[in-house]
Amino acid sequence: MWEIYEHKRAVKQLELLPADVLKWYEKWKDILSISGPDGLRKIRGFRDEALRGDWKGHRSSRLNIEYRVIYSIEKDLVLVQVVNVTPHDYRRK
Repeated sequence: MWEIYEHKRAVKQLELLPADVLKWYEKWKDILSISGPDGLRKIRGFRDEALRGDWKGHRSSRLNIEYRVIYSIEKDLVLVQVVNVTPHDYRRK
């Protein structure tokens, strides 16, 4: 089992998400908590990928055509930290 930690900024962003995107986020969390990042990579619809540049060390998964969830993995702790849920704007703020 993978433990998922949501940053307080991400929790605030989740409150503003449309209902269909929130539903996909919950499915994303279920898959991730059971099978980890390997499970996400097997489902092509999430398009899970490593990020580059300022976001190096983080990963991104598609929730729908507009929204992405950005997260990092701490392998030693079996921990996934959700950093951001954003409408496809990867610039750091």
